[in-house]
Amino acid sequence: MLTRRSVLTAVGVAAIPTVVAVGARPAHAADFYPSNTALYADPELTEGVHYSRRFRRHAALDDTEAPGAGYPDTVVVALHGGGIEVGTSELCLAVAGYHPAGGATGGPVYDYWMFEGLLSTGNGKLHVTSSHCDDPAALATVAGSRRAVSLHGCRPEEAGLPADTAAVLVGGRDTTLKTALLQAYSAAGVQAIDAVSVPDLNGDDPANIVNRTLTGAGAQLEMTTPLRTQMFGVNTRAGRKSSTLPAFWTFVDATRQALTA
Repeated sequence: MLTRRSVLTAVGVAAIPTVVAVGARPAHAADFYPSNTALYADPELTEGVHYSRRFRRHAALDDTEAPGAGYPDTVVVALHGGGIEVGTSELCLAVAGYHPAGGATGGPVYDYWMFEGLLSTGNGKLHVTSSHCDDPAALATVAGSRRAVSLHGCRPEEAGLPADTAAVLVGGRDTTLKTALLQAYSAAGVQAIDAVSVPDLNGDDPANIVNRTLTGAGAQLEMTTPLRTQMFGVNTRAGRKSSTLPAFWTFVDATRQALTA
């Protein structure tokens, strides 16, 4: 765990130029909105109706002259939750240590941030690519963390895989965490692929929010649609939180095991 003092020092040095970098990037060709800021500014969208944001930052206190206490240093994010990349909201909560239906599940709890599409259809319009995420709470939470895991959904075809492939592609710039995740998934019987072989899903762009941590590195998980479909008995926004299946918890437990390694 980091100390409070080391976190505050590092954030003070690194956070401001990182934020500026996102605003300077052009919009992704596939995105309707060039940034979260642009999405939030759209008068046709209402937060809580068309989209939502949820986050939790755990309290930390160090107000004595004794050596600095431990500081929360891990964050889990789902940039495209709700109806955008189905299942990633529920996985974000569970990996962070909270049951999607409510309450902690036991063991370590981690900070989290998520953006969710709430439209009845067409949630893909609300997708903002990871390198353009400029939500202030997301930026602040990731920038103050040593480790980050970002949960995404993809189609197998995007990874050059057969359409029925249930797998997770593990990317990002945190090679130590990547290795731990690949090993944990293998041990749990989850098909895992090093995303370095799929550049479009590798998540190694330094501007990707998962890599904008104190260490400049994080881990990105791209889960195929068949893998996520196996995780829920009722695969709707209302039904997923209370119909998680063993495949869901196998994936969550393996991910959390890697985070404690």
